[in-house]
Amino acid sequence: MPSTIEQGAPLATLINVFTVRPERQRELVDLLNQATEEVMITLPGFVSANIHASTDGTKVVNYAQWSDADAFRAMLANPVAQPHMTAAAEVAESYEPHLYEVSAVHAIDQL
Repeated sequence: MPSTIEQGAPLATLINVFTVRPERQRELVDLLNQATEEVMITLPGFVSANIHASTDGTKVVNYAQWSDADAFRAMLANPVAQPHMTAAAEVAESYEPHLYEVSAVHAIDQL
């Protein structure tokens, strides 16, 4: 299922911004892709994940959607998911995960 960016959508959206040294950006992207493909997609409540790499090499953003905040919290506590999260944290210089709700959507086809 593709990501849904819609005001009022009943989803929990994780936006996790990782700061990384440019020489390790690809490593982090690969780790997040592997974690998603091998583990996250198998967990209850997983909806989608999108991994973004900044053009300057210093950031990686994971934009992931879960059916609700409880499903997200269950993933955090899952012993199969934890090693993947630890590995990503070790590659990154820092990271800032937060859950969000969509406040507004603006698109040319809506004007």
